[in-house]
Amino acid sequence: MTKDNKLVEKNLELSFEFMRHLLSHPELEKSIPKEAQVVLLPDYDEKLRRFNLRNSKRQREKGQPVVYVRIKRLASGRPSRLVGTKIERVA
Repeated sequence: MTKDNKLVEKNLELSFEFMRHLLSHPELEKSIPKEAQVVLLPDYDEKLRRFNLRNSKRQREKGQPVVYVRIKRLASGRPSRLVGTKIERVA
C-alpha cells in the first residue's frame, strides 16, 4: 500500500466518524455553509493534517466557502469517537 493510500484510508475513517459526530450533534450542521469544502484537520496526525490542507487548496473552487474541522483525538466506544472537535469557517 502506498503512503497516499494509507492517508486516504485514514480519511475514510475520519469522514465516517465526522458524519457520526454530526448525527450525534445535529446543531453543528448550521455552522457548515451549503456547498462548503469541509477540511478535516486531526491534531493527532501531522501527516494527515498536512495532506488534507494540501489537497483542499488544490480542489477548492473559486469563491467556495471553506470550513476547517479541527479534531484533537479519536476515542473508542462512544457514539462519536471525535474528541475536542471545533468547526470554524475560514473562507
